[in-house]
This record gives sequence, structure tokens and C-alpha cells, in this order.
Amino acid sequence: MLGLIATMAVIGCGTTKEHQATEQLVVSDAVDKSIQDLDFRPLSGRKVYLDASYLRSVKGPGFVNAEYVISGLRQQILGAGCLMQDAANEAEIIIEARIGALGSDDHQVTYGIPANNAFNSAASAIPNAPALPMLPEISIARREAREAAAKIAAFAYDRETRKPIWQSGVRHAVATAKDTWVMGIGPFQGGTIREKTKLVGSPIHFGHRSRKSSPAGNFERPAVDYTAETRFNQGWPEFADATHGHAMLASHEEGNGPELPTPPADSEASSESEATPTEPAATVAETPDAAGNPNSR
Repeated sequence: MLGLIATMAVIGCGTTKEHQATEQLVVSDAVDKSIQDLDFRPLSGRKVYLDASYLRSVKGPGFVNAEYVISGLRQQILGAGCLMQDAANEAEIIIEARIGALGSDDHQVTYGIPANNAFNSAASAIPNAPALPMLPEISIARREAREAAAKIAAFAYDRETRKPIWQSGVRHAVATAKDTWVMGIGPFQGGTIREKTKLVGSPIHFGHRSRKSSPAGNFERPAVDYTAETRFNQGWPEFADATHGHAMLASHEEGNGPELPTPPADSEASSESEATPTEPAATVAETPDAAGNPNSR
């Protein structure tokens, strides 16, 4: 018990006044999770155009708006090996996207007696009764949670024939942020937007964030995780370890391996001279003439 009191005295408790950054992180994380579930690899290698007509009017908190969704979709489409076109008449396939949900909710749970003004309300019914102070919160634990949801879907059709080619299906993604207080100690911050659960104002942290991989499918082209750093080699995702800085770009024209550095000109000349010996001068064969005397030919 004394140890708990000492810990509380050292750590104390905290209160978060603003939640703007947390709200933006939660909403953007929900958008990212929804987009990474869209697998555009069936359209790999085709010239496509993203029709964002039904995304223009979407507004969200802060930077999380239609522009963020459009940029995320373009990244996922390029990662699938599609050839993005700037105009619809230059594309073979039109991809149309829409948003079905984009928003967040707040929840608060108190394990104990929440702060209330019940005594003051009861006293006001008695004439000339003095005002009573508000009853403070008496809780063992308290949790504040923010939850955001995003639902993004897309489908594709042939630009000339208008026949359907592919559709993503409808699914939604949820992201959370949680603040927890236990016996006045906190907040412990967790949720899907956190890498680890940590105690604010201290180095204490535990656990780790669970990363969700790209959807599986029977495609020659490997899947690209929307939320992970990825290199591309001639438009193809490169997952091999790069040991040199120039290989991180994977922009060479031939082969899939890292491009080797070019040796100096002097070393090339010396190596060629050593590898190629000097050929002897050509000799002219001598043949005898009709009289038997040697004659050069």
C-alpha cells in the first residue's frame, strides 16, 4: 500500500485539454485501414483513371478530407502496378470511388461514482437552503475512448464499352484511441493509433501495435502494404534488402538486383590491357616456285 501511494505521489495524474491531434490521427488511421483493404492488382498493367467526382464534397476533421482520401487511393492504385492517367480519355479503365462513412465518436466510462450535482439539486427544493458543492468524482478507474470509422469502396469499368470489370466490395475500418486512469494514475494511452501503450509523462510503455498485412490473392505481382515503406524497381515492388544507398532507389534499367558502382576509367583501361594480350604480327607463308626457289606469297 505504501508503495502504491509512493508511486502515485511520484507519477501523479494528468488531464488532456485538447484532442485535435488525437481526433485527426484516429480518423486518418481509419481511412488508411480502409484503403489498404482495396486490392487493385486485378487491374495491374492497365491504363486507369481515378474518377473522384463523388469524393469532392467529403469534409472531415482538419486535414482528413476528400483530398487525403484521393491521394491515398492514387498511392494504392500505383502500388498495384496500374498506369495512372491524368485524363479519362487517355485511360482504358475508369475507377470510380466513393466514401460511405467518415467520422468519429467519443465514449467515457467511469468505474465508480462520477461527478454530479445531485445534492445541490435536492437542496434547491428546500426554501432558504444553502447551495451545496458538486460531488467530486470517486472512481477506481476511468476510460475515455475515441473511435473513428471510414468506409471506402471502388469499382472499375471499361471506358469505351462501359462494361464492368472489377469491384472492391464494401467494407469499413475502425480506428481507436484510448486514455485510461487507474486509481488516479494516468492517462495510459493506447488504441490502434499508438505503437505501444504508454503512460503520459513517463518512459513507461508496454505492448506493441498489431500491423495488418495486405490482403492475400493469387496474383503474380506481390501485394504492397499501404502503410509500409516500399521501394519500386521499374514499377515492381522490391522487397530485397538494399545495402547501398543507390540501390534503395531501385531505378536501374536492367535486372532486379542492386546496380554495382562503376569502376574508375584508369582501372578499366589497365584491366583491359592485362586481359587482352597483344597479337603477334601476321606472317606470310613462303612456298617454292616452279624452279624450286622459295617465293613469298
